[in-house]
Amino acid sequence: MSVKKKVLFAGIMMLLAVAAAETGAAEYRKPGKTDKCPVCGMFVYKYPDFIAQVVFNDPDIRFFDGAKDMFKFLLALQRYSPGKKPDDITAIYVTDYYQLTPIDARKAFYVVGSDVYGPMGRELIPFEKESEAREFLSDHRGKAVLRYGDITASTIRGLD
Repeated sequence: MSVKKKVLFAGIMMLLAVAAAETGAAEYRKPGKTDKCPVCGMFVYKYPDFIAQVVFNDPDIRFFDGAKDMFKFLLALQRYSPGKKPDDITAIYVTDYYQLTPIDARKAFYVVGSDVYGPMGRELIPFEKESEAREFLSDHRGKAVLRYGDITASTIRGLD
């Protein structure tokens, strides 16, 4: 590779790093075989179709076997992670049900009350696209499509 190409490549990589830092985006990581859900204690790697994660601004990452347990964690952060504050969170990911890819949990659409179950029973089913969430809602007898900010402790209790 020529010097010009190396300098150009390094410049592009630096810009991407700065852009990620400015947006607060943290890199998604796959859980290892020993990573357990802090809410239920299950090994999460066994459920790749439902994995969720919360990334903190220190090296701490918490993995979950589904969006429901992730919301339980977030709604009772001091119980599950004493000393952590919502401001310490740099990224939150859920797995898109159809694409099976990580998506930003804060931008996702969640179907509640469907006939599809996750590892812990009734589950919030996440989608990146609202149109797919609405199609799923219709196909699987869901009750509602919710956004991240609409999900409350009452919503979660209704799934247990």
